[in-house]
Amino acid sequence: MILYRTAEALFVKHEEHAYPLEGNSLDALIARPDLHIFLTAAINTTPPADHLLHLPLLAPVGNQEVWASGVTYYSSRRARIAESKDAGGGDFYDRVYTAERPELFFKAVAHKVAGPNSLVKIRRDATWSVPEPELTLLINPRAEIIGYTIGNDMSSRDIEGTNPLYLPQAKVYDRSCALGPGILIQSGPMPTTTSIQLDILRAGHMQFSGVTTLAELKRDPATLVEYLFRDQTFPCGCFLLTGTGIVPPDSFTLQSGDEINITIDGIGTLTNTVE
Repeated sequence: MILYRTAEALFVKHEEHAYPLEGNSLDALIARPDLHIFLTAAINTTPPADHLLHLPLLAPVGNQEVWASGVTYYSSRRARIAESKDAGGGDFYDRVYTAERPELFFKAVAHKVAGPNSLVKIRRDATWSVPEPELTLLINPRAEIIGYTIGNDMSSRDIEGTNPLYLPQAKVYDRSCALGPGILIQSGPMPTTTSIQLDILRAGHMQFSGVTTLAELKRDPATLVEYLFRDQTFPCGCFLLTGTGIVPPDSFTLQSGDEINITIDGIGTLTNTVE
């Protein structure tokens, strides 16, 4: 079952039907200890309201913080080393890739998050900007992974490459993160065969296409969550982007009007346009 958020209601989609949920608080829903049972009951007892399937979707986020993981795929390690080599930071990324402790960083609060079919931004002071397609974990306040969505970690590679200490400026700005289209409610892990695909179109023409699978993800999602929750609490739960395994070539940078499509098996496609 997949959970969606619209301006009218939260609803869960099951077998091509939409079932509205009582209340409109994603925070309360994520905090429930019986979430799967609650959603199953809603499907079994609530008449479908299929008009909800045709309403514009909002980002599936309430008051959750959004965090991200870095250098969790070999391709990301290679790209980060290359982009920061001249600044003397390449060795940092190699050491993170092999270290026990993962790289975790704050990415966004709710008002900075773009939803499906909405605009994302590139920094005005950046010259090399890319999207980063990532499986994203939904984690409840008890540090349990309860669902999965698609995340786009918009990044300014030239700013981060100048100095690794500039990473917050390269990663955290208005609409530098997109989530959606919905949340696959699933307590078990995603299969390692799960495919992640990135397609970037410019004026209707394909500019870049890439694909990877979760088999290439070096870090176990449960371990990432354990590190994130060390000495931290998340009363409303949180989202955690798990890193990217798809990196466009160094010659590519996003432009205004580009369409970004990220597809993950079992979840759907997150589409955004660059402002």
